[in-house]
Amino acid sequence: MELLQTLLRMVPTSQEELKLRLFTGDLSRLGPAERFLKVIIDIPFAFKRFEALQFMGIAEEEVSSVKYSLQTLEVACDQLKNNRLFLKLLEAVLKTGNRMNDGTYRGGALAFKLDTLLKLSDVRGTDGKTTLLHFVIQEIIRYEGIRALRIARESQSISSLQSYESVLEESIPESTEHLCTLGIQEVSGLSTELEDVKKAAAIDAESIAVSVAKLENSLVKARELLNTEMTNVEEDSKFSSSLSCFVEQMEEEVKWISKEEKRITALVESTADYFHGNAGKSEGLRLFIIVRDFLLMLDRVCAEVRDSGMHMGMSPKKQKLAVVSEPPSQDKILHHH
Repeated sequence: MELLQTLLRMVPTSQEELKLRLFTGDLSRLGPAERFLKVIIDIPFAFKRFEALQFMGIAEEEVSSVKYSLQTLEVACDQLKNNRLFLKLLEAVLKTGNRMNDGTYRGGALAFKLDTLLKLSDVRGTDGKTTLLHFVIQEIIRYEGIRALRIARESQSISSLQSYESVLEESIPESTEHLCTLGIQEVSGLSTELEDVKKAAAIDAESIAVSVAKLENSLVKARELLNTEMTNVEEDSKFSSSLSCFVEQMEEEVKWISKEEKRITALVESTADYFHGNAGKSEGLRLFIIVRDFLLMLDRVCAEVRDSGMHMGMSPKKQKLAVVSEPPSQDKILHHH
């Protein structure tokens, strides 16, 4: 493949090619590169063949790479919209924000933009250490600890889970430390559950579109080579036959992947709309980046809670976070269908 790339970088201009064709002198008077090109240009459509060979060499890997990226994006969209723990965490953030903003124009918000998640650590308590993020995560840890304990006791799925508040208010005869441990195990697992979201954050949508466009363009060139130039080159029927079979196979692949790229792009945009409401094209992949960065913050706080023994001795509903800085506003609608 490197050899083909090198050869394709040596393509002479039409003027250079004409000079080489008209040269009838001693070949030793030419440099090594010119002598090589003099031989190459005598092969009918040599550089177009090199280009077709390069396409045959990289197409399968390129298609596989694009497919993997598209599949990752699709799974990531599904994870964001359907992950129980992630949606429960968003609910906790919303409820906590509304409690803090009770009595203000921000109180009673229906939802918030996801980038608000990244601002939760900016709101600190009077101790200068505990943040709104700690507060929310401790609440979720307690909730998940109770839920995990129930599941363990019943040894089956919960058939009818009570409301968020009633679960937190319920008194379960179990040590706070044990509930905390169970809760941290559940909450810490969110990063693993949203693994494809983290992978999606590293995907460049533009590069996918460029790859698909290159595949389509290379396929068109290969087809043109077969249907025009190569029709009069009888001595190379083996090359034509191989290229023809390859083009026939790749036409279906490229057609499918082009259609799939458009479908996944629309899916990513609709997922952004689901969370941000009419988000626009640019918000799509940014959504995954926001969640990835938030998961890093979540893991860090879970580790701090585990290491420092910040146990939940009473219901978070009864706790009060003395806010030093302004809490993040909730000014965007998060759609839950």
